[in-house]
Amino acid sequence: METFAKKRLEAFIESPVLHRFIGILESQGVRGYSVLPVVSGSGSDGVWSREGSVTAAGQMVAVVCIVSPEALEPLLDKAFAMLSRHMGIVSVSDCEVMRGDRF
Repeated sequence: METFAKKRLEAFIESPVLHRFIGILESQGVRGYSVLPVVSGSGSDGVWSREGSVTAAGQMVAVVCIVSPEALEPLLDKAFAMLSRHMGIVSVSDCEVMRGDRF
């Protein structure tokens, strides 16, 4: 079976900036993404949990999307400009997909 080389972008970001981040994805032609709640974790400031959070301010979400290699750099430039003022981590990895025309 033929597969196609793409890039997988994962962003762990603050919930309050989710809609701005999705706006960047959509403005850059990203055709699909998934948003997942992040329940707890550990980072440079230690262990944290969304348990007991009353508002979205202390919550994190993960956004996952797959893009063509050509689309990655402009997307990262815009994402960095927005996320540089907020907590978050963005990672990029290589992936293979079966239906390359969808990305």
